[in-house]
Amino acid sequence: MTIREATPDDVPAILQLVRDLAVYEKEPDAAKATEEQFHAALFPGTGTPTTFAHVAEVDGEIVGMAVWYLTFSTWTGVNGIWLEDLFVQPEQRGSGIGRDLLATLARTCVERGYTRLEWWVLNWNEPSIGFYKSLGALPQDEWTVFRMDGSALSELGG
Repeated sequence: MTIREATPDDVPAILQLVRDLAVYEKEPDAAKATEEQFHAALFPGTGTPTTFAHVAEVDGEIVGMAVWYLTFSTWTGVNGIWLEDLFVQPEQRGSGIGRDLLATLARTCVERGYTRLEWWVLNWNEPSIGFYKSLGALPQDEWTVFRMDGSALSELGG
């Protein structure tokens, strides 16, 4: 098993894992991103990427991914990593791939002086919650996540 930074050739496999994650999270029709959008975010023709990804390979096949971006804490004055999606194919779970993906991001934080590695998890996803807690992650349940999209976003953004 190998964990490595994603390359442009990995985009189709990453997108398939995102779709598999959407099925797992009971939202199969919500994953509408395209390969072009992923290429633009991860590997822009000009400028700096806004999103990053690591993949896990077993015998040359991509079986897991971590897609992330930088955050900034106004309280600490330092960047952090927001893990947007972590997914490992079901048949590969329990083999250490998820832990190794998270360890890679934690190492990136330590090496760059980032103070936080954060993500969210659905409340019903007990297997993942247990896994994260086993690594020492703590739920931040004093905050409520808000989202604005669709017509509310359009109306406010006018």
